[in-house]
Amino acid sequence: MGWAIALQGGAGDIPRTLPAERRETREAALRHFLAIGVDALKAKKSPLDVVELVVRELENNPHFNAGRGSVLTSEGTVEMEASIMDGNTKRCGAVSGLTTVVNPISLARLVMEKTPHIYLAFDGAEKFAREQGVETVDSSHFITPQNIERLQQAIEANAVQLDYTQPIQKDVKKETPNTDSDSQIGTVGCVAVDNDGNLAAATSTGGFVNKMVGRIGDTPIIGAGTYANNLVAVSATGKGEAIIRGTVARDVAALMEFKGLSLKEAAAYVVEESVPRGNVGLVAVSAKGEVTMALNTTGMYRACATEDGYSEIAIWPSVQN
Repeated sequence: MGWAIALQGGAGDIPRTLPAERRETREAALRHFLAIGVDALKAKKSPLDVVELVVRELENNPHFNAGRGSVLTSEGTVEMEASIMDGNTKRCGAVSGLTTVVNPISLARLVMEKTPHIYLAFDGAEKFAREQGVETVDSSHFITPQNIERLQQAIEANAVQLDYTQPIQKDVKKETPNTDSDSQIGTVGCVAVDNDGNLAAATSTGGFVNKMVGRIGDTPIIGAGTYANNLVAVSATGKGEAIIRGTVARDVAALMEFKGLSLKEAAAYVVEESVPRGNVGLVAVSAKGEVTMALNTTGMYRACATEDGYSEIAIWPSVQN
């Protein structure tokens, strides 16, 4: 048994022709965030503290779709969401519909620790943020020129878009609104386990480009986008509606608990059998210090490390199937 950590920056249709500058920027960020998480685990920070810390860093990076980098709704606004869960106690917190909170993941943790509830959303969540004194900014802080351009492309193409890194091909998308072939990169997350087998998971997102106002995805839904118990911690990414239908994060845990599957077997089964291809990726760690990063999409921004020295930073699957 030893510590382990994994993080993800979104899964979807990431072409292998991704421009080098975009690829290298994100790989460097993943490497940096992984190092932060590893250092925190080595310093004996709790897994809950570690996943919150790493997701905060991801939220503060405009290259990922959460916090500062959150994409825009059909009305040009941001509606951010996040959730966090502690494996030992199964305590959890979630938020949705945030428009001014700099770090949604930290507000989710406050919901867990400071209220009798699990989930706060929209005006109630914003009011709670002000009461707790968390950092807030004018919503214009999140509305970047790049995301305005992405929204305009999506509106012109009459399509929703989960991939915030690639331009929409207007001549293709105009005839296929809401197409399943739209790229699916829209979440950040982290899972961690310490030397004592304590587990935690955290996930945060801005949703997808041109989503309807009020839409809620899998990220804040415990058991769908985020789950942790005494066996495993999971953070999922991809197409939220498909992840919710597949109860992805909880199913990984259930297969381990009730079927006796290993971490890798459980994650592989959920990704390959429970959710249609092209819809999901996940990162997970077990209480034994194992780690897995599974996907059925073209790619997933991801990184992991374990106490025994294993480390990986990747975007696309290894070429084997």
